[in-house]
Amino acid sequence: MKDVMQGVIPNQLIQTMIDTGEITARPAVIPEQIQPASLDLRLGDVAYRVRASFLAGHNAKVTDRLAEFEMHRVDLNDGAVLEKGCVYVVPLMERLDLPADLSAVANAKSSTGRLDLLTRTITDGGTEFDRIAPGYCGPLYAEICPRSFSVLVRPGMRLNQIRFGRGDAVLQDDALRALHNVTPLVDGAAVIDEGLGFSVDLKLPDTTLVGYRAKPHTGVIDLDKIGHYDPAEYWEEVHTGNGQIILDPGAFYILVSREAVTIPPDYAAEMAPYLAMVGEFRVHYAGFFDPGFGHGDAGGAGSRGVLEVRCHEAPFVLEHGQVVGRLVYERMCEPPTQLYGAALASNYQGQGLKLSKHFKA
Repeated sequence: MKDVMQGVIPNQLIQTMIDTGEITARPAVIPEQIQPASLDLRLGDVAYRVRASFLAGHNAKVTDRLAEFEMHRVDLNDGAVLEKGCVYVVPLMERLDLPADLSAVANAKSSTGRLDLLTRTITDGGTEFDRIAPGYCGPLYAEICPRSFSVLVRPGMRLNQIRFGRGDAVLQDDALRALHNVTPLVDGAAVIDEGLGFSVDLKLPDTTLVGYRAKPHTGVIDLDKIGHYDPAEYWEEVHTGNGQIILDPGAFYILVSREAVTIPPDYAAEMAPYLAMVGEFRVHYAGFFDPGFGHGDAGGAGSRGVLEVRCHEAPFVLEHGQVVGRLVYERMCEPPTQLYGAALASNYQGQGLKLSKHFKA
């Protein structure tokens, strides 16, 4: 890894990190975990129910804080339910031994976010969620808080993912405009302001259906069951005829971006809120967009971004075309040898408005 340029680490160099012991795991990492620009992380065999979310803090270990906050332990080996509204900490199977110039950022996987399953990574000595300091050596933990649905989990399930990088690889606005001029990043006019802005689509063609709202009292979702659940048992359809909806406080919505987005093969991107707060709502989860997402070389022609939206204290009118988030593009240190949507099990290439993979189409 010594001669790698600055940028996000691609799949083939993640494999090198595994081979050299910078990433270790028990059991060993499997090929299916390695994505074009990230590594899926796997749940271990025990969950600690804790009184509250926490960070380890400087010079402290997560295990020491667990002793302070633990309520009880849940054995995951035969499958166990993580209950809605509760907070759990689960040791992950993977461990890091990063060089001094390599840092990492973690995030929930797409399907995790679409279930309103708040999943964040914490580390020993950590003072931020999902941010792993350069040179970190130690275990990884997932903090999991089901917000809308109770879920059944087992060891080895992959709820979050980690991306490695060296140096500052973020494209500033001038570079992003130049890239858009060469390879269009959206299918319309590009709104570029500290990233590529995207807006909400509340006028989908030939339908009044514009989104879904999570029902408050539902059954458990087994995260191993794909295409299994009837959406009507878990979601209410959201319809509008005038291009606006009123978001209810505390409710969770699945909506879709108006723009079809492209991530060229030499780049990755991260979804971020357009502002920390826009009105009385926010795009709830950030997320990784792998190289090749929506790109022609990977079988795409632009893919919509699915928006996971939560309203806060007061009802809020959301209108068609309102800018709600942004994509922050980063350079890859070298092109990945695999792209999202190309010979991968990519559930969301070419997507429109779509629930998580656990629900019937």
